[in-house]
Amino acid sequence: MSKVYDWFEERLEIQAIADDITSKYVPPHVNIFYCLGGITLTCFLVQVATGFAMTFYYRPTVTEAFSSVQYIMTEANFGWLIRSVHRWSASMMVLMMILHVFRVYLTGGFKRPRELTWVTGVVLAVLTASFGVTGYSLPWDQIGYWAVKIVTGVPDAIPVIGSPLVELLRGSASVGQSTLTRFYSLHTFVLPLLTAVFMLMHFPMIRKQGISGPL
Repeated sequence: MSKVYDWFEERLEIQAIADDITSKYVPPHVNIFYCLGGITLTCFLVQVATGFAMTFYYRPTVTEAFSSVQYIMTEANFGWLIRSVHRWSASMMVLMMILHVFRVYLTGGFKRPRELTWVTGVVLAVLTASFGVTGYSLPWDQIGYWAVKIVTGVPDAIPVIGSPLVELLRGSASVGQSTLTRFYSLHTFVLPLLTAVFMLMHFPMIRKQGISGPL
């Protein structure tokens, strides 16, 4: 076993990474309010796990989406639990994200030299809200359908480019299969990928600049 460890240590410098992690001390002013970002991350990981599990059963078509969700809730093994955890952790993620933004703002976490940390955090907040909007539509029930219709219709008020934006979001002039396909792709691929990218930018900057001052 030691030879295997030595082989990886020579190539990855595992001990140096471990020493760097364990040598970073938590500032004395940190309290429970500084855990909100970590809770948000935990909720996101739960979302990824439960969402991935549901992709085995969910069918992103206007004729089968609702029935597939019903199947998850009533027939798939532990499907009701997985979807319930996904739903409630989504609400918790949004709530924790909002509280985290307030905490960072109140403690001056947006000031020099943490401007880029703040910007990436704001982008992550927007992505979180986008997860909520796209995910809300996927059951394709009455609430989901009309939510999509209203949200995608908002840009129509913008002069000149409004109508093209609406058609871009919907995939056609009206809400239908193209809209559901777009929202499913956004929810399960585009948004998770963007979130991962900005997290990989956000967390190293937090580690580099440290945690902002006390409340």
